[in-house]
Amino acid sequence: MSEHDTDTDADADTDRLVAEAQRAALRLANVDEATRNAALESIADALREREAEILSANAADVEEAEAMLERGEYTQALVDRLKLDSGKIDDIAGMVESVAAQDDPLGETLEARELDADLELYRVSVPIGVVATVFESRPDALVQIAALALKSGNAVILKGGSEARESNRALYEIIREATADLPDGWAGLIEAHEEVDRLLELDDAVDLVMPRGSSEFVSYIQNNTQIPVLGHTEGVCHVYVDDEADLSMAEDIAVDAKVQYPAVCNAVETLLVHEAVAADLLPRLVDRYAEAGVELRGDAATREIVDVGAATDADWETEYGDLELSIRLVGDVFEAVEHVNAHGSKHTESIVTESAEAAETFMTGIDAASVFHNASTRFADGYRYGLGAEVGISTGKTHARGPVGLEGLTTYKYYLEGDGHLVASYSGPDALPFTHRDLDAGWTPGERSTR
Repeated sequence: MSEHDTDTDADADTDRLVAEAQRAALRLANVDEATRNAALESIADALREREAEILSANAADVEEAEAMLERGEYTQALVDRLKLDSGKIDDIAGMVESVAAQDDPLGETLEARELDADLELYRVSVPIGVVATVFESRPDALVQIAALALKSGNAVILKGGSEARESNRALYEIIREATADLPDGWAGLIEAHEEVDRLLELDDAVDLVMPRGSSEFVSYIQNNTQIPVLGHTEGVCHVYVDDEADLSMAEDIAVDAKVQYPAVCNAVETLLVHEAVAADLLPRLVDRYAEAGVELRGDAATREIVDVGAATDADWETEYGDLELSIRLVGDVFEAVEHVNAHGSKHTESIVTESAEAAETFMTGIDAASVFHNASTRFADGYRYGLGAEVGISTGKTHARGPVGLEGLTTYKYYLEGDGHLVASYSGPDALPFTHRDLDAGWTPGERSTR
C-alpha cells in the first residue's frame, strides 16, 4: 500500500469518526442527567471489574517504555506517569463517580430578562458539541476527559500518546461497551499522526480542540487549525519564600510542591527565596531535598550558602518533570514577581508569607491561572478544586482558565419566549418601550415565567 493510500484511509476513518460524533453530539445534548449519570456509574463499575485486563495492557506499554528509557529515548518521569496499578485504577473509577456526583452543567439559566410583557429572554448553558483532545502518556487522562465530556453532553474524539497505546485501547473499549445505550459515536479514538492532521482540517465539524503537552506542541496545533484551541501547556511553577514567611511552613510547602509527585505539571520547578532568610532556610531545605533525591541547581548567591550545582539561564524556563529544582535568591517580592512573569508558564505560582501586603502584591501582580498563598502548587487540580476532574489546565485566558472541568466544556444559547411579538411594534414614532427587567426565573421550554 502506498503512502498516499495510507493517508487516504486515515482521512476517511477520521471523517467517519467525526461525522458520527456530530450526530451523537446532537442527540447526547438531549440525554437527561439521570441517564448520563447512570452511564458514568457503569464506566466506574466496569473499570473495577476489568482491572486485570487494564493492568495487562498497561504492563505491555510500561515494558516498551522502560526499554525506550534504557535507550535514552524516554525519561523516568514519562514512565512514572504511564504506570497503573490496582490503587490507581480504583482512583480512576472514583474520579468517574465524582464527575457523576457533580451538579448538572446543562440547562442552567445563567441570565433571565424580560424585554417586554410576555417577551422573555433566557441565556441557558448547553454543550459545546464535538470536542477533540490530544494528550500525553497518562492513561487516566483518557478516562477523565471522556467522563467530563459525557457529563457535559459533548461528543469527544480522543488521541493519546503512542507510549500508552495498549492502555488507551483497553480503557476506550471498556468505556464504549459500558455506554452502549448512549448515542453511537459519542466517543471516538484515533491513534495515528495522520488522523490528527486530518482532524485539524475539520473546522466545520469539530467545535473545540484541547491539546495537552509542551508549548511547542500546543503552538503546532494552534498554527495548523482554524478550530478554537484550549491549550494545556507545560507547568514552569514557582514557590517564593518571603522574608516574613514561617520558615517551617515554607520548608514543608517547598518539599511537597517538588517531591510529592514531581512528574506532573503543577510541581514546582524553581524556588525563589528572599535573601534575608536564605541562610536560615536553605541548609535545612537542601538536606531534605537530598534525602528525597532531588538534584539542585542555584544561582551564584544560592551557591555561596549551600553546595549545589550551577543554574543556567535555561534552567529558569525548564519544566523538569522530575526530581530536579533550581533555586534563586531575590531582594523582595517585586523581584520575585518580575522573575515569575518573565520565566513562568502562567500555570500555578505560590507565595509563602505571613505578610498580607506581600501576599496581595504577589497574587495580584502574577499573570497565571492559579496563584496561591501559603499552599503547595500541587493543589492546582480539577479534582482538588472540587470540579470532579479536569480535561486539562488552561494557561490561556479564553474561554476557560486553570483546571478545566464541566463548566469549561459548556457554552450557552439564548432562548426567547414570546406571544406573537413583532419587531415592528418597537420601531418608529409609536414604538413600544422595552422594559429590560431582570427576572429571577429559570427557563422552562414553551413557558414564560410567573410574575
